[in-house]
Amino acid sequence: MKVIVFGATGMVGQGVLRECLLDPDVAQVLTVGRSATGQRSPKLREIVHADLLDFSTIEKDMTGYDACFFCLGISSLGMSEDDYRRITYDVTLAAARTLARLNPAMTFIYVTGAGTDSTEQGRVMWARVKGKTENDLLKLPFRAAYMFRPGAIQPLHGARSKTAWVHAIYLATAPLWALLHRVAPKYVTTTEEIGRAMLGVAKRGYSKTILESEDFPKV
Repeated sequence: MKVIVFGATGMVGQGVLRECLLDPDVAQVLTVGRSATGQRSPKLREIVHADLLDFSTIEKDMTGYDACFFCLGISSLGMSEDDYRRITYDVTLAAARTLARLNPAMTFIYVTGAGTDSTEQGRVMWARVKGKTENDLLKLPFRAAYMFRPGAIQPLHGARSKTAWVHAIYLATAPLWALLHRVAPKYVTTTEEIGRAMLGVAKRGYSKTILESEDFPKV
């Protein structure tokens, strides 16, 4: 299996990339993003690409892949709806539309979030934008598309948030995470669990297109 990972320098993306590089069924991993991951592996190829709204110059490098794990995202805190939509919706759909045209047999998996508003009508801005993003991804002509809606995420194996204050919170609460994951699996997952579940869905599919944290161990 050949896979593309977007957002591989973020906390979730780091975990997903790790699981891809460890999985014997994955022959090649391509990362696309504004910065390199710093990882080294014979499986890994990286493209540093500045304009994530236009992939025309690298289309030839994005052809022939079986799955895409789209982990690129940003917090809506302090952002206007237009700015948040540009990153969350516009960038995601620009990549997905390109990949659907180049790789129609691909499985596309998008990391969204618990509480996403599929109606696109609710009061919470980020949830509406994520809901529209999910809905429009599911309309694209991929072989299959799945939306992953994790709740709280425990970073494992060195994965860390690029946002300093978020990383500080994770460090301060680290002793609680293992307990929370055991007692509240419906609301808490790990970067390892997300990565393994995404690979499982890419290989075998799943019975529904929107998966919550409690679904990840079942894949």
